[in-house]
Amino acid sequence: MAFSQLSLLSLFASFLLTQTPGDAATCSDCFTRSRAAYYPNSDENGTETGRCGYGTFGATINGGNVSAASDLYRDGVGCGACYQVRCTNSNYCSDKGATVVITDHGSSDRTDFILSRRAFSRIAQTTDAAASLLALGVVDIEYRRNNPHYLAFIIWHQQGKKDITAVQLCETQNFVCKLIDRSYGAVWTTTSPPRGPLSLRMLFSDDDEETWLIPVNNIPEDWKPGNTYDSGVQVNL
Repeated sequence: MAFSQLSLLSLFASFLLTQTPGDAATCSDCFTRSRAAYYPNSDENGTETGRCGYGTFGATINGGNVSAASDLYRDGVGCGACYQVRCTNSNYCSDKGATVVITDHGSSDRTDFILSRRAFSRIAQTTDAAASLLALGVVDIEYRRNNPHYLAFIIWHQQGKKDITAVQLCETQNFVCKLIDRSYGAVWTTTSPPRGPLSLRMLFSDDDEETWLIPVNNIPEDWKPGNTYDSGVQVNL
């Protein structure tokens, strides 16, 4: 099937704010008490069919430390949000806990989080303690928002003979660009995204030559997670 517009960008992870040390120091009740369970699947990562629509990337984002949420899902608005989650049993639980990304919607036995098996194990002090927590299935926790700067997107509908081998993310106001990382398949990520309207430069390569392509349309400053943005170019490379 041919596409008339062949380089569409779907931004599907959140550009989040960072909690500053000053904010943390002045907050006496940052943590909220709740409960957490874990996905009873055979692998350690999250699900590839989460309600946030991240697909296969949703299982491995943040190193597989992901979670479904109930009320915090907020009809999809909470997708991509990061939370520090730590359990409260001092015999098994670490003080730091784990930082998880919301990728799905769900609840179980009055829980706010259903963690991936990997994340559920990370809230424990040791491997043996993790086994004890897994045996319990549901644990008391406390959580708070803990948001790193993070941006991820996927490039859709590329065709032609060349492959996209590099991507630069640019600030359109001062023309500063940075190379970003290929995280998984067609997913490109950065942990320090620039501000303002954004532009992408894509490097198309084959065995003979390389060509940088600059889209006609920019990504608007008010972009939203999960939206698709038309680059305005037709790829014929």
